[in-house]
Order: sequence, then C-alpha cells, then structure tokens
Amino acid sequence: MRAHDVNRRVSRETFHYVQCGDCGCVSLCNVPADLDRYYPASYYDVPSSLTDLDRRTGGERYKIQLVQRWVASGRLIEVGPAYGAFARAAQQAGFEVDTIEMDERCCSFLQNVVGVGAMRSHDVVRALGGIPPADVIAMWHVLEHLPQPWETLAVAARRLRPGGILVLATPNPEALQFRLFGRFWTHLDAPRHLHLLSSSTVAEQARALGLAPVLITTTDAGSLGWNSFGWAMSLRNFFGAAPLRAIAHLGGRIINKLVAPLERRGQRGSAYTIILRRPLDPR
Repeated sequence: MRAHDVNRRVSRETFHYVQCGDCGCVSLCNVPADLDRYYPASYYDVPSSLTDLDRRTGGERYKIQLVQRWVASGRLIEVGPAYGAFARAAQQAGFEVDTIEMDERCCSFLQNVVGVGAMRSHDVVRALGGIPPADVIAMWHVLEHLPQPWETLAVAARRLRPGGILVLATPNPEALQFRLFGRFWTHLDAPRHLHLLSSSTVAEQARALGLAPVLITTTDAGSLGWNSFGWAMSLRNFFGAAPLRAIAHLGGRIINKLVAPLERRGQRGSAYTIILRRPLDPR
C-alpha cells in the first residue's frame, strides 16, 4: 500500500506499507531517517497548569478501572505518556508513577508540574531495560510508533514483577475501517505509525515470553472512542478538499452511530486493548 501523511500533512512524501500474509501485521518499509520532524510542536498540547491537566483526566478513569481489575496499587511505568493525563490519574489512584517520554516539553511538565518521574528517551528498549521491576507497564497507543515492537514487548515482560501486568492499546489492522478506507484510514497515520500489529500475534508473542493474555477487547471505552474518531477523520482524509472536510467529519459521526453494532462484533473495531499478566511466583 502507498500512503501519504493525510493526517498532519507534514510532507508529500510517499510511504510504502506491506502486510504479512501469515499474521496480518502491517509495517512501514521506508521509515524516514528524520522521523522526529513528523511530530511537530502542535502534536503535544501541553496543559498550562496542573489544574488544566486535571480537567483532562476524566477520560482516563476507565483505564485505571481496567488496570485495577488485576493490580490495585504499586509501581506503574507508563511509556509514551505525552503530557501525562493517564500518569496523573494513576498517581491520584495511589500508584507510584514513573514515565518514559521522548518529548522534552512533556518531560519537563511531567517532572516539575505533575510530580512523577520522567526519563527522556527515544530508545524505549534501552530505557525499559534499565528500570527497576514494576507492577504495571502501560503503553496507550505507543507500540505502533516504535521501531522495535517485539524487542519492546520482550524487555517489558522481563521488567514485570510476578502478578504484574503489561497494558497495550494499539490500532487494529483487522479493523473494518482499514478495509474500507485503506491509505486514507486515520489510524494508519503514515509515517508516524511504523507497525500495526494484530492482537492474535501480540498474544502469541506474549505467551512465548511467559505472559498470559487476560483481556483482549475492541469494546472498551477507549477503543469505542477511536471508532468514532476513525470514521470522522478518515472521511475528512478521503474528501481532502477543504470545503468538503467539515461535511465529511459530520457524516463520519453519523455513520459511526449506524455501524456501531457491526464494529463491536468479531474484533472489527479500530483499536484493541490487550492486558498481559505475568503469573504469580508458585513459591
């Protein structure tokens, strides 16, 4: 598949994606050497204060509820927290929170305003490998941005304490919208999304690392929200002319309501959340 940066329109370069015929995973072939430039300053809408951040954390509560079904408290590492909406919610829920983030402004806000640990790094594998073990490692829509997803999964598995969980949310290459929109699908997000990984393949890799999948869903609150976002933004991308984009955006919201029952069945949603648990030490 040939795709362009239809979401942020940073450049007109053509990007080439291939899909594995065996596992269904999708990968970008020609990853830009200067990938950082595809993350403009506007990519990170850093709040003006802690009060401003707290106004944005309401949508993170479902994530905490998911986590606490398996781990009530303890040490939590979030990879790719941006300015820290989930990190703040986890902090308020009683977790000891540390983060790994590549953006300098976000790291400063996390450390100086939110009051959580913030390691600035572009190398997630190396950064995770150097941290103490954790009870929770969370990556909310991060894995698709990483050049080494399987190495990241492996090092995260090693850094979990017995009974700990790895929480991943990521776009779904088996999504109905991907089949319909192809290169215009907003969750392809060329070239920032390097890999779209099927949930079955992630689960298979996790089992080989000693982790048990305890939840795989496309119907959690966050995934359902990405469905709605996907219809609206993908139609905007398809009708690229400015006068039509607002109409397409509204039409996407309407279509989402009509097809919601279909997307809820058979792992057809635009994103999935998977929770992987390290078994308790039998001793």
